[in-house]
Amino acid sequence: MNKASTQVGGPPGFKILVETEREVALESLDHLVPWGTRRDNSVNQRFNDKLYKLYPLGKALKILDLGCSGGGFVRNCLDDGHLGIGLEGSDYSKRLRRAEWRTIPEYLFTADITADFDIRAEEKGEVKRIEFDIVTSWEVMEHIATPDILRVANNVKKHLAPGALWIMSVSPRPDIINGVNLHQTVQAKPWWVAKLAELGLTSVPQYVSYFNTQWVRGPKYGYSDSFHLVVAKDRTGLPTIPSEGILRWIYDRWLCSMPQKFLAGRF
Repeated sequence: MNKASTQVGGPPGFKILVETEREVALESLDHLVPWGTRRDNSVNQRFNDKLYKLYPLGKALKILDLGCSGGGFVRNCLDDGHLGIGLEGSDYSKRLRRAEWRTIPEYLFTADITADFDIRAEEKGEVKRIEFDIVTSWEVMEHIATPDILRVANNVKKHLAPGALWIMSVSPRPDIINGVNLHQTVQAKPWWVAKLAELGLTSVPQYVSYFNTQWVRGPKYGYSDSFHLVVAKDRTGLPTIPSEGILRWIYDRWLCSMPQKFLAGRF
């Protein structure tokens, strides 16, 4: 990698090193016409709770959020006792110390994810790449130009632990802001499944069913036509999906639904 910079963060005794070829996505429309990066800070504790149930009780997860915007999801993971790291292509929130960039700057970094990057940790004098159990990208991939999807996928794959999951929400429609279409790859779900498979990432739809409409971003959360994908580099060692009864299934469907929001006075 032609390293341009190394950003340093992390808590005492555990140094996080983010090496980037391009620290800011200077040519990205989302940096040139900042919209989501200056507004969004999404969280959903129900998603987090279901995520943790996939793993043994007490396991500390390593979670990477690509396109972290305000860093709310990363902050949520940290508050829950897990390692959360966020990458954001624009430096808008960093410069303005917006949202969680003010509270957890040591876990949030800027990086152009269409260029090479490497996330390492230094602990007790040893430096090694962090392998993440979970990578998320909420309404991010449609912002990537089609030729650059390969580079993003390669960056993700080299940071995946065995049995890791890449969880994403994707919009299949244009998004015109100030005359600029911020969505560079507008495709339906089957296209994305095939494209990611071509790049060595297999769809595992059973996890989409498990999360059962509970996501950080998606149709229940102001993004009416977005869909969700969960993919894995290797099916070996994938987490076991816990059994949930019908009442849990109903609760997930009800929570944040339009009727529930109406009764809660959120309309």
